[in-house]
Amino acid sequence: MTLVFTVNMIYFVTEAGFDPLQMVLIGTTLELSIFLFEIPTGIVADTISRKWSVIIGTFLIGCGFILQSLVIAFPLILLAQVLWGIGYTFTSGALQAWISDEVGENRAAGLFIKATQWEQAGGLLAIGLSVLTATIFQIWIPMLLGGLGFLILGAIMILIMGEFNFHPAQVPPTRFWLAIPAMAATVKNGFAVIKLRPVLIRILLVGFFFGLYSEGLDRLWVPHLIERFHLPDQGQASMIGWIGILQAVSLVISFFAAGLIHRYIEKNTGNRGISGLLTFLAVLLVGSLALFAFARRIEISFIVLILISVIREMIAPLYTAWVNYRLQSESRATILSLSSQVDAFGQISGGPLVGIMASNTGIQNGLFLSAILLSPVVGLLFTTPYREPVVLG
Repeated sequence: MTLVFTVNMIYFVTEAGFDPLQMVLIGTTLELSIFLFEIPTGIVADTISRKWSVIIGTFLIGCGFILQSLVIAFPLILLAQVLWGIGYTFTSGALQAWISDEVGENRAAGLFIKATQWEQAGGLLAIGLSVLTATIFQIWIPMLLGGLGFLILGAIMILIMGEFNFHPAQVPPTRFWLAIPAMAATVKNGFAVIKLRPVLIRILLVGFFFGLYSEGLDRLWVPHLIERFHLPDQGQASMIGWIGILQAVSLVISFFAAGLIHRYIEKNTGNRGISGLLTFLAVLLVGSLALFAFARRIEISFIVLILISVIREMIAPLYTAWVNYRLQSESRATILSLSSQVDAFGQISGGPLVGIMASNTGIQNGLFLSAILLSPVVGLLFTTPYREPVVLG
């Protein structure tokens, strides 16, 4: 992922010449694909196989990244987003549910944090490789390598990935349509879980606002730095280097921050510890977004951007653990996919608004709108009950 994401925003701006609205539409296309396919693929993971759902998704993500690296036309770039977006839905929910079933729910929350640290370590190595290959060869080379890496990963998972604690619907592979009743039952179970755990509705609403703000930031932070501080004047190699340094510093700090969160969760198990820390991080994130939008000095922008990245890296596994709390195995992947779908719906809703604002009034105003769109999450988190009464019957 990091091989691709270190350079793809620069690639879209400098090589493809996309404007702020096109940049956001790229993300909106991706999130629309996720929104449409998240629940169906989550049901597949709950009724057929979580292992094979993850493997299929890994191959599709790789194909999407490879296509993105080889073309520059806007419609084909959108097609690439559709490909890897659908691939992501096959892994989203299925991967977390597979982990939870294999190691147990009690160990899963801590493991999600540990996984974040491993991702950050891998990302740190990838940033150096991405910057090196982009500056020595071409800017699209890291994206191609990232796509090929996913294909290799998928092949390895076919050989070594086990699935021992999940019992799929007994349907012959050639008669897949017989799984439809089981899929319908899974959806029913998912909504039953929401009824038994009413606070899930509020948790999913929090996820919506996390999605509502994020698309604008994800697509516009690089154009904002390029435009506000005239980075192209220093050359493409320098620009790639600055972005790579920012991401590397963010990953190093996030690695140690994830360790602190892991110890915090071990000492504060349950919903109270998770939601309390999420509230603090959300307040900090809203303020940091507003400051980034209007910072006039490049060093201040860099520091705040690193802070934003670290906060988001901490929020992601915490939110997953919060949703995962008290879920039943038979509906776990579906509920986790539903949380991802809610996030995607938020991004679909907020992205175009931010893109239109940025195109008409300036990128910094679009980024400030992102901070405004996130702000309701603070009130939701403050008012979410720490104790979760379970409704019986």
